[in-house]
Amino acid sequence: MSSRHTFLHVPPLKDWSLSAAVAGILASTMGYAGPLVILFQVAEAANLSNEVLTSWIWGMSVASGLLCGWFSLRYRMPLLFAWNAPGSALLVTLVPGMPWGDVIGAYIASGAILLVLGLTGAFERLVNKLPLALAAALLAGILVNFSLDLFSQMTKAPLLGLLMFAAYILLRHLLPRYAIMLTVAVGVAILTINYDLSFTAVDWQISTPQWYTPSFSLSAIFSISIPLVLVAVSGQFITGIAILRQDNYAAPANKIVAGSGLLSILFAPTACHGVNLSAITAAICTGPDAHPNPARRYFGPAVAMLWYLMFGLFSAALVSVIQAFPAAFIAMVAGIALLGALEGSLAAAMTQSRDREAALCTFLITASDLSLLGLSSAFWGLILGGIIVAVQRLLARHGNK
Repeated sequence: MSSRHTFLHVPPLKDWSLSAAVAGILASTMGYAGPLVILFQVAEAANLSNEVLTSWIWGMSVASGLLCGWFSLRYRMPLLFAWNAPGSALLVTLVPGMPWGDVIGAYIASGAILLVLGLTGAFERLVNKLPLALAAALLAGILVNFSLDLFSQMTKAPLLGLLMFAAYILLRHLLPRYAIMLTVAVGVAILTINYDLSFTAVDWQISTPQWYTPSFSLSAIFSISIPLVLVAVSGQFITGIAILRQDNYAAPANKIVAGSGLLSILFAPTACHGVNLSAITAAICTGPDAHPNPARRYFGPAVAMLWYLMFGLFSAALVSVIQAFPAAFIAMVAGIALLGALEGSLAAAMTQSRDREAALCTFLITASDLSLLGLSSAFWGLILGGIIVAVQRLLARHGNK
């Protein structure tokens, strides 16, 4: 499909579609139904206030909405954006103990790296040179502890955990697109029946962002920025663009990466850790279920823009609603929401036999609590995995001579 576009295209009435609108609302809402709770685990681990959480969700939502609106209306393609969900999982172990200004600075640096990759056209060159097995292993190492926590939390609420896990496994086969959202609904129903939930403290006031002044340190850039970029590139951008091209959309890859980097920089001082092209949930908007006519599917992400902005305006209400649930439920939802991503990343990490050993080392080091010279296990996992790949390929070249 061509990338025919105007400077900014307002959908004519003939392009309005209820099915596409529902697809856009559903795809954008799924991020709030599961991965959002990871932010609460980051906040708990780093002792962040509700004010920070509210501003963080505001920034992510508004930035995602603006990207959805701009790209979908300009290029008339179903280009859906979201925050870096796997990247938020990375932050659980990295943010605690690090100066908050350095964290904000690291967010800005990661956005700047994406901006440069997009503007210079280096994104596709990086994709061609980056061993995808290592990037997948990095992501798997970040996610595995969340999935392990899913089962350890079952000791606190066994009935809730077992029923939610059983529902997820069943729904993955029956309704895979909606499995996470429906599993959360099952968990909420169980809690409503068996636990005393109270939403009287929900704050329905319009939310406003906060400004957090950045500072910059090499330790934060190496520990946070580089892993955030690699996770976004390997887990979000590559997958998202592949899904679009599979449905015959000639997505402007470099412009998408550059736009995501620019908005990530602008919204980083609100505590937003980064936005990017959506991956798996984007398939809801790109396929025939959204609309039989591919040229009209862009209406879905255009509607998602309004949905994102609404969630941003009421981010304080989201924070207070989620905090009304037991901590065990939050941990279980996070673990379940990331199971699919863990499965996919483990499979991708072990696909190439020549990189399997390096990928395994990257996975194990990243999943550990290794910290050397003030740098995180994610950084060392990539470095040592990359060294193994380089040595193996050097030996292979000498062996072939």
